[in-house]
Amino acid sequence: MKGKRILIVILAVLVVFGGLVGFVAGSYNSLVEKQTALEARQADVQTQLQRRADLIPNFVATVKGYSDFEKATLSAVTEARAAVAGAKNGESLSAANEQLDKAISVWVNAVTEAYPELKADKNYLALQDELSGTENRIAVARRDYNAAVQEYNLSIRSFPKNILAGMFGFEKAELFSADENAQTAPSVQF
Repeated sequence: MKGKRILIVILAVLVVFGGLVGFVAGSYNSLVEKQTALEARQADVQTQLQRRADLIPNFVATVKGYSDFEKATLSAVTEARAAVAGAKNGESLSAANEQLDKAISVWVNAVTEAYPELKADKNYLALQDELSGTENRIAVARRDYNAAVQEYNLSIRSFPKNILAGMFGFEKAELFSADENAQTAPSVQF
């Protein structure tokens, strides 16, 4: 009789232990899955930003055919393009993107103002369409990334996964956000 009780207690402990191990393993795998999805969405944003950055040399080549344009403005675009390519995480990617947005905006506005005939050039118009489509892709990639960040952050902050997240080093991810100055159009001086 006493041996049966010990066996039942041992089995109960094993069942509880097995359930606990299963829960921890399942929760850990769920966190890894969400983190991996987040990294994939970040890579999507990076890909679209790189696509836009890769269009810039074509834009420059098209404009160069019309005249020599301000080298300082072009230099800012080139530096910003390199910053996007070298971004290592969401925060640096967001900052580099803001820098590139501002540089492109100033440059494109200055060039189209200085050379109105450029607006009729078919290569220029095709590149503008391509940039516009890329901007839409970037917006979708940003939205998808932010959705993945929200899901991941919610998961690592919810009990009891928050305990596991702390134990295994899962850290909060940052949303891809626009610079506070992005709400206002840049002023361009001619």
